[in-house]
Amino acid sequence: MQIPAYYADTYEEQAHTRVAAIGERDGAPWVAVERCLFHPQGGGQPADRGWVDGHEVVPVRDHDSGLVVAVTRGEAALPVFSIGQPVEVRIDLPARIAHAALHTAGHLIEAAGRAQGWALAANSHFPGQARIEFTAPQPDARLDSPEGREEATEALRTEVAGAIAQNLPVTWENDAEGRRIVHLAGLHSAPCGGTHVSGLGDLADVALPTLKVKKGRIRVSYSAAHRERS
Repeated sequence: MQIPAYYADTYEEQAHTRVAAIGERDGAPWVAVERCLFHPQGGGQPADRGWVDGHEVVPVRDHDSGLVVAVTRGEAALPVFSIGQPVEVRIDLPARIAHAALHTAGHLIEAAGRAQGWALAANSHFPGQARIEFTAPQPDARLDSPEGREEATEALRTEVAGAIAQNLPVTWENDAEGRRIVHLAGLHSAPCGGTHVSGLGDLADVALPTLKVKKGRIRVSYSAAHRERS
């Protein structure tokens, strides 16, 4: 059995646990642990960086077993682990919270866009290329001119800044179908497999350049960081 601890606590940096399973992927060994701190790439979010007993690993989802398994970077090889063996696991916490801040900011921007009457079309929460893309079911005349696009972007900025100032909580629950639903208070709810900050007040330096419109899509690029933790 594997516990996805990265869902329960975004900020859990290390844990003592046991090996749950071992195997091979593309000829290279992998190890899966019972208390898994490692978030694999998915849902528009990059994978965590982590360590198992000091060996640097990258987590990936193994489609055969459904487990999150850890493989090594480059040509380095994992040692031979045995099922049930005690191990220490750790993640790169600054990288984790940077990813979580970008993902949560993306949900918040989506909520602000929906408030403008737009519908989500695509998203990416990767550092340096984070963006939310929308379509406008009804024509939005503001988007036809540079001045109007800036006006629309400013409306998004105002909505985002207001929610952050209120420090609205970020929570999650599993629905009746077992899907994980992430809530930004009453602003927004969506199925999501990513990591998130604990409250919108944890977001800092959220920046939205003037949106762009291309091939019928409204593209809102953004950047965000986690506030400094004491």
